[in-house]
Amino acid sequence: MNKTVNINLAGIFFHIDEDAYLKLQRYLEAIKRSFTDSQGRSEIIADIEARIAELFGERVQNEKQVISVNLVDEVIAIMGQPEDYLVDDEIFEDEPKHKSTPRSTSSKKLFRDTDNSYVGGVASGLGHYLGIEAVWVRLIWILLALGSGGTFILIYILFWVLVPEAVTTAEKLTMTGEPVNISNIEKKIKDGFDTVSQTVSDTVKHMDLPKQGNKIKSSSKSFFDTIGDIIMFFLTVFAKFIGVILIIVGAATLISLIIALFTVGVADVIHIPGFDLVDAANAANTPVWLVSLLTLFIVGIPFFFVFYLGLKILVNNLKSIGNIAKFSLLGIWLVSIIGMFIIGIKQASEHAFDASVTSNEQLYITSADTLKIGMKGNSAYSKYFGRHSSFFKTVYDENDNKVIYRTDIRLIVRSTKDSVASISIEKSAHASDYQKAKVRAQNINYNYALSGNYLELDSYLTTPFENKFGEQEVEVILYLPEGMVFYAEDNTYTFHRNSSYYRDILDNGMEEHYLQVIDNDVICLDCDDNFKVRVKDHNSGLEIDEDGIRFKKDSLKLELNAKGLKAKDDGVKVNIDSNGIEITSDDN
Repeated sequence: MNKTVNINLAGIFFHIDEDAYLKLQRYLEAIKRSFTDSQGRSEIIADIEARIAELFGERVQNEKQVISVNLVDEVIAIMGQPEDYLVDDEIFEDEPKHKSTPRSTSSKKLFRDTDNSYVGGVASGLGHYLGIEAVWVRLIWILLALGSGGTFILIYILFWVLVPEAVTTAEKLTMTGEPVNISNIEKKIKDGFDTVSQTVSDTVKHMDLPKQGNKIKSSSKSFFDTIGDIIMFFLTVFAKFIGVILIIVGAATLISLIIALFTVGVADVIHIPGFDLVDAANAANTPVWLVSLLTLFIVGIPFFFVFYLGLKILVNNLKSIGNIAKFSLLGIWLVSIIGMFIIGIKQASEHAFDASVTSNEQLYITSADTLKIGMKGNSAYSKYFGRHSSFFKTVYDENDNKVIYRTDIRLIVRSTKDSVASISIEKSAHASDYQKAKVRAQNINYNYALSGNYLELDSYLTTPFENKFGEQEVEVILYLPEGMVFYAEDNTYTFHRNSSYYRDILDNGMEEHYLQVIDNDVICLDCDDNFKVRVKDHNSGLEIDEDGIRFKKDSLKLELNAKGLKAKDDGVKVNIDSNGIEITSDDN
């Protein structure tokens, strides 16, 4: 059994195997000895340790994982051995003298290059990332800012807030795509020292010390640095606020989705109110828990990343969840969308076909009789009576069987040449195929009762719960012989509000009146002078009401009212009114 050691490397704690720790310790000691006489030794060592900590962090899956010898060997292979380099000043000669070049992989990352910045280092950082000169990026950015009306200024500010600054030597090497190993870290730092030394030397030679001293005292920061600090302060506060909002929104959505998932999962056990409606509408019998789970993934995964983005904004050193987790979540999200799409198609197919069954019966009421028509409700199913509706609900019948209840009943009254009245009841439903739709229509329960001359129609239909909801509806057509008088109660109003398509002779507002049937229309026998009677014959195209007479047959249109006569046929128009006779043709 190997001992485990806790180490602090560049401010980050790791659990490391004892053998791995000893190997890492010897490696770091060798590096320190290599840089004994080197300029910037402490900074080089600090950057090397930071890079090693970064490599460990990228490979450690969780905080409890122990770093093994193999992982230390992998990191050393990337960083390189100390003896592979001559770490004195000769390394910067034209012909570097080294035994071998360590293998290391490099990949660019986007950072802000504040060493070569004018404002925030965004353009310079993009230049390194894209591999082009920063001056061209700045020029393009200025053109885009002018052409977009200032939009790219806001984008620049967002880059300034969200893109980190390249501070350490390792970050500056990563920004330019150079391998982050011992040689490059040392070279980068020594280049910095040489540049600073040369700059200081040149400055001292040509500098008026009193004048420059006064200048330094008067202005320790450039204008852009000061403005940048102010802007960065407010933008940082704003960014933190946005991060908090994203965390709250993401967490609230995820918690709600998880609660909903578990709620649906136990719905059948604890009988959640209203869940029966979902089950009844689920004509395709898709497991509701599956739909809920797919919904959790489809909605939850994007909001998880919203939550994660908020954390990234608030926590600067937040560890990445890793590419494996990101691509796994993306795959689950895509599979969930495909699954939900398939379920949606399957559910929609349950309404693709419609079928109907019709029953016809004679009522044995002649034209000499007076028929009274009314609608009947059921207080056990609903306290709301007389309301036609396309909605449905689940109820229990007198035998405690669960049924689907709906008030989608349409009443139509038509005239007939027969001497006896009759009733036609058409039940219709939708399903995924014709035969299934027909069976679903046959399972509709609908009743009526004729007591003497009083016809009482059910204002609702029911169907077994197992039959599922398939847009079940009932159409009741009364065929009344010409000359018969009938009386429709007021509770029939919402059930016979039909368009002219249904050829219904019972118009709205004719309830509570005695009406005599004539050819495709009615005559009101007890209406006062203010009652509006309309005569219409759909077969002939003739319509007569208080506004006048209208006739339409093929291309012929005729209208006669108090203003005069208008006629049109085959492009010829005739208009007769108080101004005289006007005849026009489309050819003129």
